[in-house]
Amino acid sequence: MKSLLESGVHFGHQVKRWDPRMKKYIFAERNGIHIIDLQKTIQAIKDAYEAVRKVVASGKTVLFVGTKKQAQQAIQKEAERCGMFYVNNRWLGGMLTNFFTIKKSLLRLKKLEKMEVDGTFENLTKKEIASLGKERAKLQKNLGGIKEMKDPPGILFIIDTRKESIAVAEAQRMNIPIVAVVDTNCNPDGIDFPIPGNDDAIRAITLFTQIIANAVIEADNEVGLKIIETLGDEDEETEVPTDFTNKEEDREIDIESYSGEAPEKTEEPESDEEDELPVDVDKVFGEDN
Repeated sequence: MKSLLESGVHFGHQVKRWDPRMKKYIFAERNGIHIIDLQKTIQAIKDAYEAVRKVVASGKTVLFVGTKKQAQQAIQKEAERCGMFYVNNRWLGGMLTNFFTIKKSLLRLKKLEKMEVDGTFENLTKKEIASLGKERAKLQKNLGGIKEMKDPPGILFIIDTRKESIAVAEAQRMNIPIVAVVDTNCNPDGIDFPIPGNDDAIRAITLFTQIIANAVIEADNEVGLKIIETLGDEDEETEVPTDFTNKEEDREIDIESYSGEAPEKTEEPESDEEDELPVDVDKVFGEDN
């Protein structure tokens, strides 16, 4: 609660700019500005946190979306921190519904980067190099955050659903769950996990993004621990044969073969102390067998 208050999460928009569908999340009005009910915000954060954790634990990915200037830096920083994908410059139409075409652009971006490294540019003219450089910079700006994304994400985290309306529509069409920060001027309907809060303050945006990134990291840690535990259980259940156990089995077989009689090596005459060598009992028994 203290962190939310310090970040200004409770400040909404002017009363005249509100969306009536956000009424259930509004606590009061102060000086012509709506105040968001932080009790409901906290509960919404918990629900969103758990949803993201479950999706990541199941092996799917999270796509962070925030193209407004206040959100660009936080979206990129936190997505990279938790190893997920992000879009922080511009949402290109069809990023989800036409992902096959987006994949071609991603392959083109990787090809241009490879050409720059392997020396292909050295055989081109300055004009061609400049043209390819501009193309690569444009692709990197719009698609750099999803360059390694091979399949559509398992869940979306969106800052400002009004600005990212195309992303919301595509996710709904693809039946991809949405976690979104909704301000008093936004429509919470159709959002699977709406988080009522200020989507304009940089501190508030950073706080929400950090929470979602922490959920991803926690899920990854849980998966790693489960793998370690399962490996430990397999080691305990699977008895690995050793040279010692094999020799013990041989020894038992040898004793039975002698029917309780003493082994022949004990009947050998004693040799001089100088010629006497250390004898490996297991090897002797193995040879007799």
